[in-house]
Order: sequence, then C-alpha cells, then structure tokens
Amino acid sequence: MQGWTSLFYKEILRFWKVGFQTVAAPVMTAVLYLLIFGHVLEDHVQVFDGVGYTAFLVPGLVMMSVLQNAFANSSSSLVQSKIMGSVVFILLTPLSHWAWFCAYVGSSIVRGLVVGLGVYIVTLFFTPAVAAAPLWIVVFAVLGAALLGTLGLIAGLWADKFDQMAAFQNFLIMPMTFLSGVFYSIQSLPPFWQQVSHLNPFFYMIDGFRYGFFGQSDVAPWVSLGIVGVAWLVVSALAIHLLRIGYKIRH
Repeated sequence: MQGWTSLFYKEILRFWKVGFQTVAAPVMTAVLYLLIFGHVLEDHVQVFDGVGYTAFLVPGLVMMSVLQNAFANSSSSLVQSKIMGSVVFILLTPLSHWAWFCAYVGSSIVRGLVVGLGVYIVTLFFTPAVAAAPLWIVVFAVLGAALLGTLGLIAGLWADKFDQMAAFQNFLIMPMTFLSGVFYSIQSLPPFWQQVSHLNPFFYMIDGFRYGFFGQSDVAPWVSLGIVGVAWLVVSALAIHLLRIGYKIRH
C-alpha cells in the first residue's frame, strides 16, 4: 500500500480499534432519541400523508448520526495527532496535501456510513423498512458525510486543543444539525423560521436523504443536491488550501 491509501487505512484502524466508543455509542444515542421522541409524539404528529412520526424520524436520525460521526472522525484525529505530536511522523512522509485530504475525508465517510447503517438496522425493530428511491439515499449519505468530514478536517487544522474543537462542534455543528429538520418538517414552522431554515445547508442534506425513503420532501431533491454539492466544493477548496500551506501543522 502506498500514498494516501496507507494513511486512509491507518485512519480506518484508528476508529475501528475503539469501535465501542466510535460506532456502538452513537448508535445507542440515536436509538434513545427514537424511543423518546417516537413514543411521545407518534400519536400527535404526522408530517407526510401515510407516514407515521416514528418512520418520519428514522431518516433524520440516521443522517444526523452520519453527519456527526463523519465530522468527529477527521477533527478528533487531527487534534489528537497535534496534541500528542504524532502529526510530525505524517509530515515526514512524501504525502501531498491531496493525499491528506482523500485519506481523512475518505475515512470520515466510512465511519459516518458505518454508524448510519448501524442506526438504520437497529431502527428496523421499531418501524418497517422503506426506500422509495434508494439511489438518493446513497448519494446524500455519501455527500453529507464528505461535507462534514471536510468540515472536521478544517476544524482539526484550526483547533490547537480539545476545548477549541468542542466549541466548534457545540456552537456550529450541533445547532445546525438539530435545526435542519431532523425531528420536524420546516413546513410546520412560522414563515420567518422557514426562510432561516433554507439558509442552513444541513437542512438540504436531511431533506434530500429523507426523500430517498418516502419520495416526499420539503424541497426538490435536485435542488438539495445542487446546494449540498456546491457547499462541499467550497469547503473542500478551503481545506485543500489549508493543507497545501500547512496551516497550523507546519508553521
């Protein structure tokens, strides 16, 4: 194995070695959300015609798990390497900034998809499997994981300690995730907050992913795909630039 594949393999092993923490724990958290919100609101909320609230909730929780864990993978790996000083061993290799980008984002996609699949499998015990457009499910899952993995890469480069990393996650990633329609349809919001929700790129990831399950969404899936795709290209360009100049890792 040469080049970026070696670093990619190392990153896969890193999160897999502590799978109970990096995979099982997020799955359990999502199931708890499903049990609590599904039990309380199942008989009181119906968003789409013919779709129960628990079924509606499942895609949101799966995608939320994908996004959060993709972000956590690249960000925590980089911050930990910087704090422990082990990042110097990667810097000594002749890997280009493209190799770093592909390895860290690629491993983040893998972790996000593994956790998301785990959440989905467990939720099958609570609601029947539904997949109106499977291709859209795969596209938005992969693209969403790539976007958050890239954001995690940027956050990991910027942060010098875990406190800064936690601030990035708690004040940016978590609010944007929870306000993206995971637990509700934005059509139930007042007009002002509907407009605000349309400024949140996380909303388009959740909405497009949910379309793959039910064939219904608040926004056309092609629109969501275009917005998420552009967002990923923008943050990817920034991440690659930071890696190329060695931002906070070479200087």
